[in-house]
Amino acid sequence: MRTYEQLFIVNTAAAETDVDALLEQLNGIIKASGGAIDKTDKWGVRKLAYRVNRQTEGFYILLSFTCGAQTVRELERRLRVADMVMKYITVRMDERMKRVVKRQKRREKRLARKPQLSAPAAPAALPGAPPPSPGAVPGAPAPGAPMPAAPEAPAPAAVEVAAVETPAVEAAPAAETTES
Repeated sequence: MRTYEQLFIVNTAAAETDVDALLEQLNGIIKASGGAIDKTDKWGVRKLAYRVNRQTEGFYILLSFTCGAQTVRELERRLRVADMVMKYITVRMDERMKRVVKRQKRREKRLARKPQLSAPAAPAALPGAPPPSPGAVPGAPAPGAPMPAAPEAPAPAAVEVAAVETPAVEAAPAAETTES
């Protein structure tokens, strides 16, 4: 017994009752062979990537099930001869799961070989400060402790202004006014 996923696209012109009848037929074949159906998802009408049988949209259905190889052959034969089914694909999922588990084991081995980096040292507690709680995050302020003031931004660098000498302007003597 192996785990499979089967995705097939049904013509949108097919009646909902016909689609349900096809699903019941496929479910019956799987159960008769001693398999089990894990999940049936109707994704609904979606746009196709390219035209198939002069159609631009199709009704997508995903089946996840566990059964033998002979049952999968029979399911594919039924989908091939059904007029309403435009495309189908069957993927063996247990192979993927084996690869995922194998990849996880390799990662764990690699991590076990790597030298473990020690955690950064916690800052020394201030004298008279209460000890940190066991679940506290290192470096985080204690609950209820006043928050330290945010550091001020550094002052912008002073810009040197070159002194420009300007010629001194002598004030003109005030004109004397004579009153007559």
